[in-house]
Amino acid sequence: MKILLIEDEKPLSDALCQIFSKKRWETFAAYNGETGLDEALTGIYDIILLDIMLPKLDGLTVLQRLREASISTPVLLLSAKGEISDKVAGLDCGADDYLAKPFATEELLARIRAMTRRRGELIFDDTLQVGDLTLNLANYTLSRGDQRVQLANKEFEIMKQFFLHPDTILNKEELLTRLWGFENGAAGNNVEVYISFLRKKLTYLCSQMRIACIRNVGYRLEEPLCFGS
Repeated sequence: MKILLIEDEKPLSDALCQIFSKKRWETFAAYNGETGLDEALTGIYDIILLDIMLPKLDGLTVLQRLREASISTPVLLLSAKGEISDKVAGLDCGADDYLAKPFATEELLARIRAMTRRRGELIFDDTLQVGDLTLNLANYTLSRGDQRVQLANKEFEIMKQFFLHPDTILNKEELLTRLWGFENGAAGNNVEVYISFLRKKLTYLCSQMRIACIRNVGYRLEEPLCFGS
């Protein structure tokens, strides 16, 4: 999962990044509203944690501009302001949830899990299944029956997209942007390299599923049609 953390209190930001890293969640930290807005507008993040009191651009303005730009990424507002009126203002601006500081780590993680479940994209500590394959979201393994293989981070992220969008052609450029970001400068053949790794692992598992290349479009995880004699 990719998290955008927009928080100007660096000690808090660093602590949260460490917590998320232990859960193998990829986090980008922004320390002011302008940088955070630029990152959020890319649309590559699964969830945004947004402080309200930020330098350069306050959190509510960031949120308003995101929604005006039709960016629907779930936003959890973080703020030292815990009055009901503050929460109402944040939710009315388009936030999905509101958490007052100081907060317990366990509550923050629970709210993140709840928000992603509502969005219907991720199911924590559970599995996804397509065809004869099972993807474990907790330990990054891909399995078929009793056979399983460990996936590297990028392999897992690509395979997760296939599982979340079965029988859908995933555009190569969209995969590149989602996994590496607009400003990363990753080469286009990075996707091809990881697709090659995944194909080898499907072969190892003796899976009926395959990753098909749709010329000039992208890739699709599919089960080849079998024709009877």
